[in-house]
Amino acid sequence: MADGLSDENDARHPVDGSTARMAPLARLPVFFALKGRRVMLAGGSDAAAWKAELLCAAGAQVELFAPEPVADLLSLAQNPPDGTLTLHSRDWTPADLAGAALAIGAIEDDAEGARFAQAARAAGVPVNVVDKPAFCDFAFGAIVNRSPLVIGISTDGAAPVFGQAVRAKIEAVIPQGFRHWAQAARSWRASVAALELGYQGRRRFWERFTRRALETPEAAPDEALRETLLERAEAERDTEGRGSVALVGAGPGDPELLTLKAVRVLQSADVVLYDDLVSPAVLDVARREAKKLLVGKTGYRPSCKQDDINALMVSLAKQGKRVVRLKGGDPMVFGRAGEEIAAARAANLPIEVVPGITAAQGAASRLGVSLTHRDHARRLQFITAHARDGKLPRDLDWQALADPAATTVVYMPQRTWEELAKKAMAAGLDPHAPALAIFSATRPEEFRVTATVSTLKDKLDAAVADKLAAGVSLGPCLILFGHAIGEAEAFASTRLDAPGTALGR
Repeated sequence: MADGLSDENDARHPVDGSTARMAPLARLPVFFALKGRRVMLAGGSDAAAWKAELLCAAGAQVELFAPEPVADLLSLAQNPPDGTLTLHSRDWTPADLAGAALAIGAIEDDAEGARFAQAARAAGVPVNVVDKPAFCDFAFGAIVNRSPLVIGISTDGAAPVFGQAVRAKIEAVIPQGFRHWAQAARSWRASVAALELGYQGRRRFWERFTRRALETPEAAPDEALRETLLERAEAERDTEGRGSVALVGAGPGDPELLTLKAVRVLQSADVVLYDDLVSPAVLDVARREAKKLLVGKTGYRPSCKQDDINALMVSLAKQGKRVVRLKGGDPMVFGRAGEEIAAARAANLPIEVVPGITAAQGAASRLGVSLTHRDHARRLQFITAHARDGKLPRDLDWQALADPAATTVVYMPQRTWEELAKKAMAAGLDPHAPALAIFSATRPEEFRVTATVSTLKDKLDAAVADKLAAGVSLGPCLILFGHAIGEAEAFASTRLDAPGTALGR
């Protein structure tokens, strides 16, 4: 995994991690195609007027049955946004339901609403009785309209006000200009189809289109852009079957710390090869249809061999797949990215690297400490405490580790911390220098152990034993030490040299 190494003496094989299923849905979000189709609407109230406008906007041929429709309905019948509205100045009858695509009842009386729902179901017509969920086959949600881009929001009737608040939030972040991009997508589809591209070629075209839409949402797509994208798609036809590899930094665990580019690449993946220490919340960001394979690179436990991962990555890409190698933290920090880049280049495969927030950066953000505090540190150093053989590396610079003006971040430290601390102190490291171990930084299960360089080993062992006894999974660990670390909030009320200095959260 990135931001950490693992012992490959005991090997395991990739595991299919694609078995996670979608969580239960209170409602199935569907979008009815109503253009030119008959919809039966009963009731003449203001609620009926809103439903009539919505249905007409979707191009429906609405037939409304009400002895005394409100003025808004009369006006709407004269000038609908689309479709048609025909008024029948009488009560509805079961015969009026014949041939309807949908039946909507704006009916106050429960008994009448139940009768309407029963008649619609008997006619085989999906029914909605406004504000009466017990009589509804489907529900109307809040809508964000950038048609043909339409977003529906439902709380299953549990909290309509909350649904409206969510709609307002989405309205604020979805540019109005997306309407033009969605319209262009609809009108350009025929031109894309005429190129007779394969699946990958079509996806690449629409991904480029989408990227431009996100970069310049208010600039309406023009003919020049259309020609440029089509020409590029046609030029790449001969290489359409060739896959690609992307090394993507998953960050320390909080999915909100993913970069925008990481999200985009994950959502275009065909296959995701991920490590144990990539959090499930990050994996959920990946394209749902992507195959997800756990390749098990984690410290001190059986791991997939790096050569096997390289071979799998190359093999999948040669099959035309878009392969994402997803690594905790940043792929270029103790992530064996160099070996995977070399393997992709040797196979003549396109490869890109998407950096991520390092575990050290994530930890510092949670601790609220500057790793380069100008009163305490003139240098920041990252080291691994784990060599290829699983032992402490033999070539560490002990004078650098003993530097009182350095902040040191130690990756994969648990097995070798005691030896590292002893040798660093023998080289001159202050035994009273603040030291801190942090597990699962930025994740909900994060916890910390605060101590000094000389006392951290015992406190860490006790804390880990307590967590394991409670059945708690520890997650990835970092150790940070140096006088800048003493500025962390975790040390604020702690005398580091006092007996019993203990566990943070």
